[in-house]
Amino acid sequence: MADTGKKEGTVPLQIQHLDAPCHTYYKIIGDLSSKSPRLVILHGGPGTGHEYLLPFGCLWEQFGIPVVFYDQIGCAASTHLPETTGDESFWQESLFIAELNNLLDALQLRDGPGYHILGHSWGGRIAAAFAATQPQGLKRLVLASGIASTRSWVEGMDTIRKQLPLDAQSTIDEEEKNGNFDSPRFRDAMNVFFCNYFCRAEPFPPRELLPAFKNMSEDKTVRNSIAGPSPLNCTGSFRDWTCIPRLHQINVPTLVYNGEFDTSHDITTTPFFENIPRVRWITFPDAGHMCHLERPEIREKVFRLVGGFLTQDN
Repeated sequence: MADTGKKEGTVPLQIQHLDAPCHTYYKIIGDLSSKSPRLVILHGGPGTGHEYLLPFGCLWEQFGIPVVFYDQIGCAASTHLPETTGDESFWQESLFIAELNNLLDALQLRDGPGYHILGHSWGGRIAAAFAATQPQGLKRLVLASGIASTRSWVEGMDTIRKQLPLDAQSTIDEEEKNGNFDSPRFRDAMNVFFCNYFCRAEPFPPRELLPAFKNMSEDKTVRNSIAGPSPLNCTGSFRDWTCIPRLHQINVPTLVYNGEFDTSHDITTTPFFENIPRVRWITFPDAGHMCHLERPEIREKVFRLVGGFLTQDN
């Protein structure tokens, strides 16, 4: 495959009611001038940055799909906005939709063969909401361990919490009630949760996840403003968010997938399957929230599934 080099850069981003200049960082694997629709990938978190999704770059070599990664506003290599911490009117869906539209225009991705969108976890929220606007040039949609609504996600997380060992449950409940999210007891109990439901790869965490943890620990503005301090609940600006009433407006073929032990539980995945007109749902056995970072055989199935879906004729 020609042109396998990585290209990176930034695009200016003008945010309403914000005077300071901002930018969105992007990285491209592959050749955007090829005849294949480009795949734009939206990371999770919120606030993780794109690095943990870089394994999807193999889709260029294996399927000839150019892949565009980017860091959403407020994290990693894009502009950080710590002065907006807790500003719920600022951290809204419309901000991320505007940023995505700005990137598509700057890279001229609507032209020619168009583009696909893959949203992972939190990125699945924005991807679904964006696709529901029936944007120009969008060909296919992948919702990878996505979230259809905050309420359904919380219901799924509550179900998962009840499956943890009793000592981990009680520790999490106690420390969460007291707001001790940085205590060693809370971290130890959450490690049980992470190893069983977030990513089941051994050893944990896989190296690809380390930049995400670093990004989120160094600047908690986005995470705390949108979701709040607890990794198991949502008390921030997205606490009442839902895309379910809009899902029927998605007019492109859609692939939905999650893991058997995913933090994006079937409870929050089912609305995608029930409401998107042309949709396929796959669950990967013995996988957690990071299907693409699990055991090698699961990883390979993920990339084969996504690549095949994006290149099939109908």
